[in-house]
Amino acid sequence: MRDIIVTLIVFGCLPLVLRRPHIGIFLFAWISYMNPHRLGWGFAYTFPFAYIIALVTIFAFIVSKENKKLPATPITVVLILFIVWIGISTLFAVYPEAASTSYIEILKVQFITFLSMILIQSKERIHGLVWVMALSIGFFGIKGGVFSLATGLSYRVWGPPGSVIEGNNELGVALLMIIPLLVYLYQNSSKKMLKRFLLASIMLCALSILSTFSRGAFLAFVCMLGFLWFKSKHKLPLAIVCIVSLLAITPFLPDHWIERMGSIPVVGKYITNADEGPEIDESGLGRLSAWRMAFNIATHRVTAGGFKCWTPENFALYSNPERVHDAHSIYFEVLGEQGFIGLFLFLLLFFLAWRTGSWIIRHTKDRADMLWANQLARMIQVSIIAYATGGAFLGLAYFDLVYHLICLLVVTQLWVKRQLANPVIEADPQSIKDSATPERQKWPWEK
Repeated sequence: MRDIIVTLIVFGCLPLVLRRPHIGIFLFAWISYMNPHRLGWGFAYTFPFAYIIALVTIFAFIVSKENKKLPATPITVVLILFIVWIGISTLFAVYPEAASTSYIEILKVQFITFLSMILIQSKERIHGLVWVMALSIGFFGIKGGVFSLATGLSYRVWGPPGSVIEGNNELGVALLMIIPLLVYLYQNSSKKMLKRFLLASIMLCALSILSTFSRGAFLAFVCMLGFLWFKSKHKLPLAIVCIVSLLAITPFLPDHWIERMGSIPVVGKYITNADEGPEIDESGLGRLSAWRMAFNIATHRVTAGGFKCWTPENFALYSNPERVHDAHSIYFEVLGEQGFIGLFLFLLLFFLAWRTGSWIIRHTKDRADMLWANQLARMIQVSIIAYATGGAFLGLAYFDLVYHLICLLVVTQLWVKRQLANPVIEADPQSIKDSATPERQKWPWEK
């Protein structure tokens, strides 16, 4: 039954995509992030919905009167350079045939990212994409939160099977990145029932993160809260809320959760005790071995190892052959696969994304009609903090969600620049308030 429902939704929306290509971006994001077809057990599980949606969206885009120009910004330039460099490292990869398969997948993800930058350039479309992204991944946070309440956090929460966020660690970081978007939607919603739903969703997602038993996600959660507290104008009330929440939930945390979080290794101990010491578990030693391999192969090869380089043969050459392990770090993942040049472009991309968010915040702080853009940029910066910290212990360097967040910053900045170029029209306070938080959000096909 679930297979039929998903199929009817997808093929029922394709005519809308032909009329409004940007709806194809929404539909593709829903399939990519929520993976609803993987919640069934029949023919839909392996059906190529994303491929069909992409083809229809591209065709609709080509024949439409939509703008065809890719925004020329420092972010798009660096992203293109990063993709090109990945292609070069794939040509010279240790295993070029296997690496080319992964590179093709990267190209698919980035093509949709660039198409989103072209099609999602209005306030309504930006808002619509945020809704789709937040609810698609938030669905698993809501479901997992309810499950955690029912079981007393006794079991781990997992993501959709066969997806990038299937693992508990990956799901935990993805939910961390989505919570700021839910906060943004809460801030820009006026209906009480909707605000209550979003507030409950935020709380359930936070509970799901704890129930993933992911140490990396827990560390990222702490860093994200610290950043919010540092940037907040209400530091004391926020601190009180966090302390009260911690005291309230601690008695309900199972002993095995506390033991696992208590085993979080310190990076300094990793460095000073590379191969010795009972305080570092086997997982930590495996990551150290992978990080050493990434550094050494990047030192010996300008293009590093390319995709699929985490093999016993390479560990025998560049690290410990007895501890073959994935990078489990976005930074060492890029370093080991794309080399120092690739890592530089990767870090530069996020530096520019952060600066773009700061530019939006700075230029919209005194404009009530641009309040939504200010809030969105702030929340995406929080998401970047979650990704940067959680990703330090997780291999999600090519996760399409983070590139979609960067896309949102690019198109939001373009929107702000267009508005700033227009003269300010005087309006009564009530009309400005209605513009900032509309009573009813129109459906995407109404725009």
